[in-house]
Amino acid sequence: MATIRGRLTFGYAITLAASVAALTLALYLERRGSAIRELDRRLELESDVAVQLLQQSYALRGQVVRRSAPAIESARDTVRVERRSLEPWVAAYLEGGPDYLVVADTAGLELYLTGVTRTLSDASLSGLLGLTASGVGDTVGSLPARGPEGPIRFRVRRLPRDGSGVGAVVTAAPTSDVPFGPAQLLRSIAVVSPMILLGSLALGYWQAGRGLRPLKQMTEELEAITDGRSLHRRLPVAGAARDEVSRLGVTVNGMLARLEQSFASLRRFTADASHELKTPLMVFRAGVERALTHPGTPPESLEALDETLEQINQMSELVDGLLTLARADEGRAPLALEQHDVAALVTEAAETAEILGAETGVAVSVERPTEPVILEVDPSRIRQLLLNLVTNAVKYTPAGGRVRLGLEDRGWEVAITVADTGVGVAAGDLPHIFDRFWRADVARSRTGDRAGAGLGLAITKWIAEAHGGAITVQSRPNRGTTFIVTLPRGREPAPGAGDPPTA
Repeated sequence: MATIRGRLTFGYAITLAASVAALTLALYLERRGSAIRELDRRLELESDVAVQLLQQSYALRGQVVRRSAPAIESARDTVRVERRSLEPWVAAYLEGGPDYLVVADTAGLELYLTGVTRTLSDASLSGLLGLTASGVGDTVGSLPARGPEGPIRFRVRRLPRDGSGVGAVVTAAPTSDVPFGPAQLLRSIAVVSPMILLGSLALGYWQAGRGLRPLKQMTEELEAITDGRSLHRRLPVAGAARDEVSRLGVTVNGMLARLEQSFASLRRFTADASHELKTPLMVFRAGVERALTHPGTPPESLEALDETLEQINQMSELVDGLLTLARADEGRAPLALEQHDVAALVTEAAETAEILGAETGVAVSVERPTEPVILEVDPSRIRQLLLNLVTNAVKYTPAGGRVRLGLEDRGWEVAITVADTGVGVAAGDLPHIFDRFWRADVARSRTGDRAGAGLGLAITKWIAEAHGGAITVQSRPNRGTTFIVTLPRGREPAPGAGDPPTA
């Protein structure tokens, strides 16, 4: 199962099922033993009554067995075999009992069977008669099922040889004849167990959810910590941190505190370093530019000075980007919102793209409404966003390619599209395209023909989110890239949306 709650519930169900099975087995064995003992006591009582009746009848009358000699014909002659049976008046006293009763003589031959005994199947009856001929002493046991009556519990009682002619009394009864026997118990448990399991599953599922609720709250809080500015948030910890979940929350909170301190130190360092580098770079650039324009500069030094100025400009761009993001990280880059025509900003960006495209042979087109599209934005930041996108589009589009700018007023939001037919980005690289300093390949490296600081898209994403909007990208290698910026209309920027993505 995919969730801990589901696995816990499944574990509860397995444990409960095993417990119910063990309890069922224990109850079955105990009830079966109790039923057998109860049946044995009943058979013992019945055998005692039969033996006392036979012994007292013999003491009073002197005879309880009568003899007769019926003729049995064989193939050659007639053989007379003596048959014995109980006196009718004695047999009358034994008749009418609920269980099976067999009276045998000293040789183990049948003297009397009660009426209910005669209803037994031949196999079961022969099994009982065989007990009287075994010659063993008093015994108690069970006969396996041989007929429809099922297993039979029996008790054999041997009588002393006192001249009465009676040798043994066997009392027996089917094991199914015990009230509320093991079979009935199993049926009852089979009916009750599913209800117990279902109820326990529901209770276990609820209990697991209740126990895991702190983990769910922690997970939701951790999901809300999306960048360096969210590290001030802490996980809710209930109680005195005695259980495992509470200790986990305390540990994660400690880790978040250390991370917050590290991020704060990193932001301070980035901001301070960027700020301190701006002045020296301005001095370097001014000196190089003055040297380039000075008539006394040797011609052989001009190329080196040009390369130096280019590197200084790139370094200045990098420092400006770092300073912008560092100030945004610290919440010191507020937006100067005002009602402004976004269509005019798109037109300005298209004109800049046309100038850049004219140098590299890239055609630029723009699609925008004829009417003004008024939106509450920071014009300088939106202008920066558009310039970053169109500059990248022209930079990574080869000669003969096209760059298209689009503006659509959807009523509830405004969508800005910047599409090109350039080198594109692989699908595996798209999730990282807004990361700071990230480059997909050599074509996008700072040392290639299309040099850059690697911070433009990170800043673009921050500007879009700071306005409560979003930016998405679609791209395929050698098929071009499309950026879509959506800016909401008539609502405040989303809380925390002004936080730029962290490295």
